[in-house]
Amino acid sequence: MRKSKPKKRYILPDPIYQDTLVTKFVNNLMLDGKKSIAYSIFYDAVKIVEDKTGENGVETWKNALGNVSPSVEVKSRRVGGATFQVPIEVRPERKLSLGMKWMIKYARLRGEKTMKDRLAAEIIAASKGEGASVKKKDDTHRMAEANKAFSHFRF
Repeated sequence: MRKSKPKKRYILPDPIYQDTLVTKFVNNLMLDGKKSIAYSIFYDAVKIVEDKTGENGVETWKNALGNVSPSVEVKSRRVGGATFQVPIEVRPERKLSLGMKWMIKYARLRGEKTMKDRLAAEIIAASKGEGASVKKKDDTHRMAEANKAFSHFRF
């Protein structure tokens, strides 16, 4: 039997928008414990998004996060010596976490000069339903759709 589950850690809201989702995103964005730099990158990216689109930057970011978050994924499951990719529903917390990680990963891989420009461009692209992070979500959904035949192996 496993030990007792660890206590859920509650995250404090960020200083400007008073939103815990922003803090979670910044925590994922942060490298080497440099949170103030991660906050400045996020806030500058949101300001760039507002300047380019003329809409509320945080709302655009939340919309982009919704477009990137997957609803199904595949998990490997061994049955009788064979490994099957079994499609499963994604929990709401994991959905957000995967969306954030993909958005940050593909923003880092972009070609713009600074991270705030890359993140802003990725947010704008994702809010329109395009960009590498949305493509990753579509690939995940496509893989789950292709392996729908093995859904009876769910655990």
